[in-house]
Amino acid sequence: MRTSMTDMIGCEYPIFAFSHCRDVIAAVTNAGGFGIFGATGRSAGDVDVDLAWLDANTRGKYGIDLLLPQKLGIPGSIGPLPPPPAEQLEFVEALMTRYGVPPLPEDDAHQLRLSQRANEMMSDAVEIWDIAGEHNVSMYVSALGAPPPDLIEQAHSRGGVVGGLVGAAPHAKRQLQAGVDFVVAQGTEAGGHCGEIATMVLVPDIVDVMGDIPVLAAGGIATGRQMAAALALGAAGVWTGSVWLTTHEAETDPVVKEKFLRATASDTVRSRSSTGKPARQLRSAWTSEWEDPANPDPLGMPMHGALIREAKARIRRGSHVPGSGSEALANYFVGQVVGRLNTVKSSRQVVEEMVGEYIDVMARLESINA
Repeated sequence: MRTSMTDMIGCEYPIFAFSHCRDVIAAVTNAGGFGIFGATGRSAGDVDVDLAWLDANTRGKYGIDLLLPQKLGIPGSIGPLPPPPAEQLEFVEALMTRYGVPPLPEDDAHQLRLSQRANEMMSDAVEIWDIAGEHNVSMYVSALGAPPPDLIEQAHSRGGVVGGLVGAAPHAKRQLQAGVDFVVAQGTEAGGHCGEIATMVLVPDIVDVMGDIPVLAAGGIATGRQMAAALALGAAGVWTGSVWLTTHEAETDPVVKEKFLRATASDTVRSRSSTGKPARQLRSAWTSEWEDPANPDPLGMPMHGALIREAKARIRRGSHVPGSGSEALANYFVGQVVGRLNTVKSSRQVVEEMVGEYIDVMARLESINA
């Protein structure tokens, strides 16, 4: 399967897999796709270790994805954050009490507080971008806004390509002006941060804006049929994420993975409750509580992440107890395609099934045109 993106990157199939799990990245890349390692939320030192592992266990090169927001929504952008408002602090603690979520052991809580630096999102992202040049990284992706010009230049000087995620035509125009090599048109069906425009509408709009610059389609794509549809819309490949969350290699929390396997397409919600920006995730007691108009609104990014970090760690730690409040609150980012993810498979099997179904679709279309 040859497209402008496979030519640019050198992979066999135009299947681009985003995952925070290095085992998924290696498995997809070794199966002929191309893995992109989601590094946000990890320290620069931890990412350095993960990339060294990927160098040793991945056939060929791979990519890295980072949050590089140019506007964080607070004065000064980076630097010490002001303390969260008392109303939000009180709400989060009352939520933990009402659902019976146990506190963290003191050692765990202390380590969590030590690692929670006010400027880690931006400062670590820039450091990681630099560290990536010491590894087999050939693709750099900014998940929020166009990367700063100096980072684009740095990646190009290493022979890498740079891309950005977009959810509307104006976003694509800004990426084009910034000088990226490709964009990912991410529809509202996608898990994680997404806009309000559906993939079927968004992709051709972005293709028209970008001209000869390749576009990857994202949002609701997990099968060969969906990949064929994306290429028919003008995309040069597919950017996939949710489909890897239920694979054997995925590090998805077991409780959340079971929720994914039982979920339908209607069991996700676009909510600010986990990052401060609208992000599609599994509906749970957590999202419902933050949606209740009687409760405080989520803060903006990155304030909201700082506010809920310990609460989320407490929920994860206690969610394995059946029927507990922690289990009811537990959730994670996932797209509407979760309704099709009802069987645990290997990442290689997912790639092979997507390619096989794509071939079947193309054969059927050829028979229609015959």
